[in-house]
Amino acid sequence: MSSNRQSQNAQGAQWRAAICVMLFLLVGCVDRPTGRSNPLSAATPVEVSTTPLLAASSCTDTFVPHLLDHTTLAHGQVVGLYESNGSGVAINDLDGDGDLDIVLANLRDPNTILWNQGGLRFRTERLSHGDSRAVVIVDVDGDGRQDIVFTRRFAKPTYWRNLGPAPDTSDGARFAESVLPEVHNPFYSMTWGDLDGDGDLDLVAASYDTELRKAQGAIFDYRGGGVGVFVYLQQDETFVSQRLAAEADALALALTDLNGDGQLDILVGNDFARPDYTWLRDDDGWQVAEPFRRTSENTMSFDVGDIDNDGHAEIFAADMKPYHKDVATLAAWLPMMDKMSHPPTSTDQQITENVLQVRGADGRYHNQGYQRLVDATGWSWSSRFGDLNNDGFLDLYIVNGMIAHELFGHLPGNALVEENVALRNDGRGYFTPAPEWRLNATTSGRGMTMADLDSDGDLDIVINNLQSPAQLFENQLCGGVGLLVDLRWPATKNPFAIGARLELHTSAGTYYRTINTTAGYLSGDPARIHFGLPANATLHQLLILWPDGAQSTVETPTLQTHIVVVRNA
Repeated sequence: MSSNRQSQNAQGAQWRAAICVMLFLLVGCVDRPTGRSNPLSAATPVEVSTTPLLAASSCTDTFVPHLLDHTTLAHGQVVGLYESNGSGVAINDLDGDGDLDIVLANLRDPNTILWNQGGLRFRTERLSHGDSRAVVIVDVDGDGRQDIVFTRRFAKPTYWRNLGPAPDTSDGARFAESVLPEVHNPFYSMTWGDLDGDGDLDLVAASYDTELRKAQGAIFDYRGGGVGVFVYLQQDETFVSQRLAAEADALALALTDLNGDGQLDILVGNDFARPDYTWLRDDDGWQVAEPFRRTSENTMSFDVGDIDNDGHAEIFAADMKPYHKDVATLAAWLPMMDKMSHPPTSTDQQITENVLQVRGADGRYHNQGYQRLVDATGWSWSSRFGDLNNDGFLDLYIVNGMIAHELFGHLPGNALVEENVALRNDGRGYFTPAPEWRLNATTSGRGMTMADLDSDGDLDIVINNLQSPAQLFENQLCGGVGLLVDLRWPATKNPFAIGARLELHTSAGTYYRTINTTAGYLSGDPARIHFGLPANATLHQLLILWPDGAQSTVETPTLQTHIVVVRNA
């Protein structure tokens, strides 16, 4: 793109941002999703509290790694296929003390809670079981306390209900281990959101049938040949199920509004050659759709984010494609590719590489992974958008590696050793490698998520590795500032406002975020939203679009603060 065209685009974006602010002051920008009620109704009042963030402890312009007291281990001495898939990680405030805590799932050994003590110090608590895949921290029962849910390899999910602190201590919280009422199937991936607009959170869960079939043998097919994809609507303290698909190999799930009608739609990312699934929500229920011309073949993870700040979210799907083409890399990959590849057909929409879905002027999604330099990042697992350098644009981080004697018996330790990949957003929604950030660990990452764990205004990263200790990467990049936002809606069964959309209007542009429960691979997203901004930006207004369509505003929020917005109606 020529420098003149870049300048014109930048000027256009600045003019659009300015016009959007002026229009909002009058009637609201017309091109954002409208939610489920009239977006032009009177603003809903809120209470706002503000806390200054801490000053960064150091500025080295890199990420600094720290080992965490957790190691996800396979059951045997040799890691086999499917165990090689590892487990997830989730972050949220479990005890309501303002610090974000970490939960790491495990295979052989117990799952772990790392209670945040401040200053990147953590107290370890082991739970009663492991053998888990996905983990989400979410308020299942709507009592204002964050619960924990794990999916299991061969059993129904476990539900750890948060009972609050013990009477004689304020250190941590107590949990009662149970199951989700009427959720009986063994699932692999899950996500949560208010799918029917009734104010509480519902569950979408999907199986990984290939692993189940290998473990159960002929009895698996005798019972019907698959578990599939289920929606569980929460009604009267139980869950009512609807089966959307009879089979699945779902490594990833996402909820997002694909068609701008204000309702959450479902994306299912399947492994192997099984096509990904999409269902759109309308007044008649769930409708099968095919909104994408190209999809990844082995969809390992999803993330959704607005990478060019135009108000429309892009969708990234991670897959397996080597990022180098040298002899050593190809020698490591080719034996595996010979075992797993299948000949493409002219009608096959799947491609074995990462896919970045960008909505075009025609209203359709187009894969621009290759054009935006994100198509090949290795054997990729969890992939996450996040403004890592606080410049106002979402960057992309992806963790890599594979261990399996069936696939990589020709390599030392049966392991494909690859660096994790950090990609910097250039301000136009295109990406360039950022090796200088020193996020290129080679510890076989699986689950990964991001949050500000030391309350200094930037995003830190936690990775649940396989066969090596979990890691926390402390963000010590220089420049930029942050804003953290928590929403509270105590009058409902969705007290953390899952599904709310936030728009931050500033002198540097408008930034968009959505509160989700999951992102990446088998991992849970914190309810706390992070905005990164240039240090010289001026904040005009924070617009909140609540899950029921109501609107609230916070005027002139302050940079480098943590604000809590409470809606009491």
